[in-house]
Amino acid sequence: MGQLTLAAAGSVILVCPAVQARGQEGTQERPQDGIADSPVTEAAPAPLQYEVKVNAPGDLDELLEKNLDLERFRGNPRMDREQLQRLVRDTPEQAKNLVATAGYYTPVVTVRVDTTGAKPVVIVDLDPGQPVTIDKVELELRGFDPTPPLAASEPYDTEALKRSWSLKTGSVFRQSDWESAKRALLREVVQTRYPRAQLVDTQAVVDPETHTVSLLVVLDSGPELRFGELRIEGLKRYDASIIRNLDKIRPGEYYSESALQSLQARLQDTGYFASVEVSADMSSILSEQIEAGQESQQAEAEGGSAGAAPEAKPLKPVNRGPAPLLPLVVRVTENKQQNVSAGLGFSTNTGNRAQLNYDNLNVWGTRFKSAITMETKKQAAHANFYFPTTERGYNDSAGASFERSDISNEITAVTTISAKRNWGGTNLERSLTFEFLSEDKTVVGLEQTRSKSLPLTYAITKRSLDSLLFPTKGYVINAQVGGALLPVLTDERFVRVAGKAVYYRPLGEKGELIVRGEMGALGSKEKRGVPAVYLFRAGGDQSVRGYAYQELGVKEGDATVGGRYMATASAEYQYWFKPKWAVAAFYDAGNAADTVKAAMTPKSGYGLGGRYKSPVGPINVDVAYGHAVHAYRLHFSLGFTF
Repeated sequence: MGQLTLAAAGSVILVCPAVQARGQEGTQERPQDGIADSPVTEAAPAPLQYEVKVNAPGDLDELLEKNLDLERFRGNPRMDREQLQRLVRDTPEQAKNLVATAGYYTPVVTVRVDTTGAKPVVIVDLDPGQPVTIDKVELELRGFDPTPPLAASEPYDTEALKRSWSLKTGSVFRQSDWESAKRALLREVVQTRYPRAQLVDTQAVVDPETHTVSLLVVLDSGPELRFGELRIEGLKRYDASIIRNLDKIRPGEYYSESALQSLQARLQDTGYFASVEVSADMSSILSEQIEAGQESQQAEAEGGSAGAAPEAKPLKPVNRGPAPLLPLVVRVTENKQQNVSAGLGFSTNTGNRAQLNYDNLNVWGTRFKSAITMETKKQAAHANFYFPTTERGYNDSAGASFERSDISNEITAVTTISAKRNWGGTNLERSLTFEFLSEDKTVVGLEQTRSKSLPLTYAITKRSLDSLLFPTKGYVINAQVGGALLPVLTDERFVRVAGKAVYYRPLGEKGELIVRGEMGALGSKEKRGVPAVYLFRAGGDQSVRGYAYQELGVKEGDATVGGRYMATASAEYQYWFKPKWAVAAFYDAGNAADTVKAAMTPKSGYGLGGRYKSPVGPINVDVAYGHAVHAYRLHFSLGFTF
């Protein structure tokens, strides 16, 4: 048997004298068996019932069982012995075509019918033979050299592109892998600098005698493209600076699909728009290619009019000169200016909840957000003004809030006026918050106290996750440092540091390990006069399960109040027995106290739980046993806090 060369632009079909692979696994054409068109009369005999047994190694049995016509038409009301004989005759060829997609081109297939039982049994025996392996891979990359006007451009790393090719020599050749590798190679290029790239030729040369295949892929980059000026469509009520200040793409930068997606995500997160579409206007490039094709056709027509047979000429190559800059187009549909919403809820931390929200997207050029929240253990109201993002990427806000809480017999009422600056992206976020707090605190059995403070706090959050909504791999780290250092509107000066982290790691195909930790410390001459919100307590859904919300702290009379130090840790294993459902086992430990020694003497909780992937995030239901209180507690939470 000789070599067989199969080639097509963009897609390849492999053919050999006895084997024809027809596209992707499980999608081959069906033979015309005539079953569907057979006439049916009222006196038609009962359909023939039969069984199918496939004997093939590995996953090949499943491949055949899912795709053979013998299985497809089993139970068909028009089946009879003649139709079954036809299917049996066609099965060897069909089985060879199917296993060819898995890399086996010299199989031995035998089909026999056992009629000794009550039903005929069609037995398909398949010996796949030696799989075809990849002997040679040739990747030809055209057009990636910098264009003369852009000769100073950074060269495209074609060697890295070649290294990314997934089908390595020595591996088994499968049709699905071949198609996937070509798509991945093209995808890698069109995402940046060369969005008009295309596969101009692909070949697979199979040698059945040596059980090897040689691969050829020719990829043309097309013109190198860069972004041009920003063009905005759809704005009516809101200022264009909302979009321009979030646009980090500068004219002359390389085309980048990820840059487009990042800008679209930032605009969607503003809340100003019901829909956002960010794209690069390719019309200038398309017009240039159409003109090139028309010139080529005109040249061929002129050559043919002279009476001589025209010489075959290739199409005019794509112009690789100074490509026009692609306008950056942002199309938006604005959200309505005002929105009122209400909701009911429940938390095992703070009890029943009712909430009323009012938002206005254009109050003195800012976004106004307000809410009133009534919970069993907390009642709060806040109003904040969010300014549009500045050209340097700062998100500024200012507002006021009031919160009353009754936690572990400590009743606090805090009024806050604050100004905050936030900057950075999702992966690295930073903020600076300046506040004035006035707090009234009553501890059951003790006298009421009043304090005020003017703290400044810097916070940084680092995220490296495979998914923000359902993370399975990576980590999040948050750190805060701040305090009230000046004797201005401050009863007790203090310095406060705190940090927390969560780490995700897959364990096997269905398992996941989650490790959490949190620490904090406060430095001051006296604890009295420091607002309770800056002290530390532990316990609850996102802290130490098995204990009530903020139950772990410093005992004062019949109440639990915050301490100077806090340390907690948690380890949890989740097993996802279904794509959206999991069971969990966990162990938590931690404490809060006025001394380091007491804070580092943990109280533990452990238990089991269930997990569900809802559209808004993971829903967690846990039953935990608090070892120090000798009691079980139910915990319910949605997602994770940071």
